[in-house]
Amino acid sequence: MTAIAPTILATCGGLVAGDWTDSLYGPLLHHAIELAQVVGRAPRVTHINTAGGDQRHVEGAELEAARAAGVDASHVRFFPHPNIPDLRAHVLSQDVVWVSGGSLLNLLAVWRAHGLDEILTEAWQRGVVLAGGSAGGLVWHEGGTTASRGPGISALADGLGLVPGSLAVHYDSDSRRRPAHQAAVASGELPEGYALEEGTGLVYRGTTLVDVVSEREGAAVWRVARSGDAGSTVPASPSASTAPASSAPPAAAAVTETRITPRVLPAVASTTTTTTPITTTIEEARTPR
Repeated sequence: MTAIAPTILATCGGLVAGDWTDSLYGPLLHHAIELAQVVGRAPRVTHINTAGGDQRHVEGAELEAARAAGVDASHVRFFPHPNIPDLRAHVLSQDVVWVSGGSLLNLLAVWRAHGLDEILTEAWQRGVVLAGGSAGGLVWHEGGTTASRGPGISALADGLGLVPGSLAVHYDSDSRRRPAHQAAVASGELPEGYALEEGTGLVYRGTTLVDVVSEREGAAVWRVARSGDAGSTVPASPSASTAPASSAPPAAAAVTETRITPRVLPAVASTTTTTTPITTTIEEARTPR
């Protein structure tokens, strides 16, 4: 619990394939540990796979990757029942909580039934780094778009709301995601926010976005905002300059997306390096049609 402020890393990433071992912690997961600033002992990371139904084969891959990374890893599970007698004490003793993907809707229901939502809020306030990929990135926001209700993509405006705005994930790998998220933001069903391509992430200190990161070159993060009148401006990120919106007629200008080029993380993150200020490049602002 050594983060200097309440910290969240919301990503589209997690484990990666290894050369010798089956699985390794990817750069984004290493970055979550780096943000915790652990000194003099093995970092403690607890994995929570509620969104995927607590599948044991996933736990095996995570434990293998943790051993390779020198991490003291554990799991919180709720199926068929909680595996830890004192859930609050366990979570508060961790450096990083990493939440994996799956059903955001089911995750929220189970967490709230067991009071984990309140425990995680307390842990965040005390300096435990909250992080995760896909549903594990969406959950910290006010809402997002998800496949939790079936084969289609729909809006869920009932996230934990620890950080403001909405989030979309898998923006470049699932063709259904972009139009569904644009429609939800345009209609006001979801607030404005961000969208993550594969391998990217957002770092928040408190409720402020302080860094945009990626584990691969060429990836992008998108600021998704409702468009005003033609000629209005759209903020690219909380600490970056604005970019002009498209000059398309207002009827076609429901949403403006602004591309952000993330800072690329090293292949192997150092646990002693602290986060640098946001240094992203605004490459393009466009109004989807």
